[in-house]
Amino acid sequence: MKIITWNVNGIRAVAQKWFKEFIELESPDILCIQETKAFEEQFLKDVWDIDWYNYIWHSWTKAWYAWTAIFYKKKLEILNWRNHFEEVEHFHTDWRITEIKINDFVLINGYFPNWWTRADWTEMLWYKLEFYNKLIDYANKLVKSGENVVITWDFNICHTVIDIARPKENEDSIWFLPVERAKITELLNNWYIDTFRYFYPDKKDVYSWWSYRAWARPRNIWWRLDYFVVNKDFIDKIEAIEYMTSIMWSDHCPVKLIIK
Repeated sequence: MKIITWNVNGIRAVAQKWFKEFIELESPDILCIQETKAFEEQFLKDVWDIDWYNYIWHSWTKAWYAWTAIFYKKKLEILNWRNHFEEVEHFHTDWRITEIKINDFVLINGYFPNWWTRADWTEMLWYKLEFYNKLIDYANKLVKSGENVVITWDFNICHTVIDIARPKENEDSIWFLPVERAKITELLNNWYIDTFRYFYPDKKDVYSWWSYRAWARPRNIWWRLDYFVVNKDFIDKIEAIEYMTSIMWSDHCPVKLIIK
């Protein structure tokens, strides 16, 4: 099974850049999208005409950047799906999460809270950290109930110094603050595994987000923000992971996970 996750930074924008051809070529069984930035009716009108996929769309009645979606091949048997999480307010307020249950695992696709200016730091930082707390609690409940969990996300955090091109210069920057990085450590300490680091524990210069400024991408200078995380009992099912850095139609690249 092939799962691709991708922060497209606007699905209508990437649709103009060989998006459909990419999907037809790669033919993922499941495609997880973050930052769709489009209403469902816009998506249907302007983007999607590949008829062998179903999808789950999570958006509201006003434009918002954090929307998410999951596309899956019609031949797959989806046992359950969710895009509504009223019992976990942090999951529902900004339409950040979609989820499906398939075969022997639950797939959670999401987009973590983010902020861009120092004026936002205090309020959004604590919101972001609380979002982590809710995710850890929610994933733990699934695992304790007997489920395997695959979490794919634009985490908006670099975990370690080898996940960022310039750690020293960014040690006080958003996405690399010690208190943020500690939350990924806490997640992994709750019996979860960053699949990329499982296969490549010391590999450097692998990133998933590059600024549009200062020619960051040609120079491969930036951050690894996008992850596939699984519970430890499921790691033997993971065959491979790849950061598809040659795909340049967003400021993020897609990430591909192969499950046995």
